[in-house]
Amino acid sequence: MTVILAFLALVALAAGLWLSQQRLASKPWLETGIAPLAGHGPGRAPGFIFIAVFLAVAGGLFAMLGSAFVMQIDETPWELVPLPGRVWFNTALLLLASLFMQFVVISARAGTTRWLRASLIAASIATLAFLAGQVQVWIALTSDGYPLDGPPAASFFYLITGLHGLHVLGGIIALAVICLRHARGGDVKALLPGVRLCALYWHGLLAFWLMLFALLQGWGNAFLALCRAAVT
Repeated sequence: MTVILAFLALVALAAGLWLSQQRLASKPWLETGIAPLAGHGPGRAPGFIFIAVFLAVAGGLFAMLGSAFVMQIDETPWELVPLPGRVWFNTALLLLASLFMQFVVISARAGTTRWLRASLIAASIATLAFLAGQVQVWIALTSDGYPLDGPPAASFFYLITGLHGLHVLGGIIALAVICLRHARGGDVKALLPGVRLCALYWHGLLAFWLMLFALLQGWGNAFLALCRAAVT
């Protein structure tokens, strides 16, 4: 429950910051001058709102799973799954993919085709390597005696990382569409709206994974125990 409340608080904060930039208190009937052109107003594009809402829903799903993970450990103590060292490398790969996606946005804004192509390729390779690495982690855990239908901690691990992997796979499909548009040529800056949405999605996936990684490592439980000790 603590995890869910913390996530909802973050969502409420992000929503408040977004609404504060939408000029809700403005009085357009009192303003004079030429009306702004479509697409140049203070509001966000529908695609941005869709991605933001989707990430909020996906984040709520992961927050509920994380809360169930923590509560289950408290009620019926179990031994956490010993994560292979490959998980750290996979985390670094996803971080690189997120950084490269931001480089794609910068390149599209500047109109530099060379860096845009290089950043797209690097982001794609890093993301695919992350998924391949996750599969290797699942195979290693199965070989070490932690199958899907094994200990509860193992089942939670496969469920949480599997759902995250599906979200990453969906992002790869969207990124493939961007790559196909770039392969057809045309103005590089025309790709800016699409790559911005992809970059936002990648940053959200990275944030989700870092929170899940902390829970699976047991750091979240230690932090919650410290908070409870400070309150009581």
